[in-house]
Amino acid sequence: MNHPLNRLIKTNNHIFSPNDRSPDFICSTALMSDASLNPTNRLSLFVYLIPIIGFFPALWTLYRRQCSKEEKAVCRLAVSLAGTWLLGYLLMGFGAETFEFLALRLLILNSFLTSSYFLVSLWLMFLIVKGKPARLPGFSQWAQRLDMR
Repeated sequence: MNHPLNRLIKTNNHIFSPNDRSPDFICSTALMSDASLNPTNRLSLFVYLIPIIGFFPALWTLYRRQCSKEEKAVCRLAVSLAGTWLLGYLLMGFGAETFEFLALRLLILNSFLTSSYFLVSLWLMFLIVKGKPARLPGFSQWAQRLDMR
């Protein structure tokens, strides 16, 4: 018999049965369909992911609590990325000032961290422009667990 729950879902050239679908898969397909429909929403998601500057509108959107699920997910991701970068930047800068023998190594690591933050943000912005979900494996789940209430 052809039960509706037994149908297969084809996404990105992969076939998933209902048993294979994880909450991340369901969330990412919902984000993908919402992001591809609304160009103004895609623009706001793009702005949230601008390195350093996008932190402030993302934080304001989370504070207002008047946003869609996809906006909330992207805002949490943007705030978590910026917060992680800022914490690492400050700690490595403080370590470079405190420990003279590690100064050069910490400053080089600091530049790698900053470059990585900018490249990841640009990659996520590129995904938003293409209409795909802006998700980072592991980091997106961690950002969802941080409930900003």
